[in-house]
Amino acid sequence: MLTYKIIACDMDETLLSSDASICRRNIEAIAQAKAQGVKFVPCTGRGFRSVEGVLKTLNLFDEAGQYVIGFNGASITENKGHRSLFWDPIPFDLADRIYRKSASYGLCMHIYTRDTVYISGVTPDEEDFLRGRMAYVPTAEKTLDFLRGKEEVCKLIIMHTDYSRLQEIHAEMKPLLDDITVSFSSNRYIEFMHKGVTKGVALLKLAAMLGVQPEETMAIGDNINDIEMLQAAGLSVGVHNLNPLIRQYCSVVTDATNNDGAVGEAIETFVLK
Repeated sequence: MLTYKIIACDMDETLLSSDASICRRNIEAIAQAKAQGVKFVPCTGRGFRSVEGVLKTLNLFDEAGQYVIGFNGASITENKGHRSLFWDPIPFDLADRIYRKSASYGLCMHIYTRDTVYISGVTPDEEDFLRGRMAYVPTAEKTLDFLRGKEEVCKLIIMHTDYSRLQEIHAEMKPLLDDITVSFSSNRYIEFMHKGVTKGVALLKLAAMLGVQPEETMAIGDNINDIEMLQAAGLSVGVHNLNPLIRQYCSVVTDATNNDGAVGEAIETFVLK
């Protein structure tokens, strides 16, 4: 059996249970993989600061030689000392144009900077979804002028629970998106990152930094923003509760859902000897 040296793992609806906790099966399997020298790399749409609680639960917090891929691939960070290895924000004026257009829809929006998430128009449903997952700063700003010269923006999000509406918004905004990567996640978000930013590109970049071959990587995910990561990895694993649109990109699908240890099952099957 091929030895996998990096496990790139999505968080929401993959590593995390529906209540944002991590089940014991996942924790134990990750610990055993780490003991064998495997790098367990959360690969998430969130930033490093938003995953510190997860790292503490997994005993990866402030660990040298362990990493997080954040903002769907816009950042790579070594856990020890929060050391930035890669950072690719959206050019500020472009981010501002996209945000202004997004604000015209009157929907909930996220603004991601390196260390802070700002959210405007947060709904009760979105507040419930984010509870236990991510801290944020409310804002009513309709432009990004309040961040100009202070913080770089690496990701913007529009939230709507109707996927067809998100697709309509995507079509309407296409004239602005030549230098932007677009993805969808959690069955509620359309996400905008700088062109070329994907989880898959970041996984291969991290593997190259560590001298790991692409075929020695494993990716675990559940949704559309995981597609490039699944395509890049040597082994692509979908969790049982995956979005059906990504099934074709998965070499295997677990029997377990995110609530019963899908990540643990994948590690037990393909990593632990």
